[in-house]
Amino acid sequence: MAIQFDTLRYVEKLKSAGIPEAQAAAFATALGESASGSLATKDDCSSIKNEASDIRSDLKLMRWMLAAIVVGVIFLVAKAFF
Repeated sequence: MAIQFDTLRYVEKLKSAGIPEAQAAAFATALGESASGSLATKDDCSSIKNEASDIRSDLKLMRWMLAAIVVGVIFLVAKAFF
């Protein structure tokens, strides 16, 4: 999905604002190149949300596992001393 970007009009606006032509052309080129890249779509965003949800579930499971291990270690240490 490409974005329509009129570099000539952009340069003219910058020149009318007092920016030198060479600098305005450099700005337009840089902005045009960055705008020509691909953009994230709604599908991309929903995919990232799904991946984040999966990671959250994995972290929740790991917290429970860590808690079980800590309780087990505390039990073993308490059993050894008492």
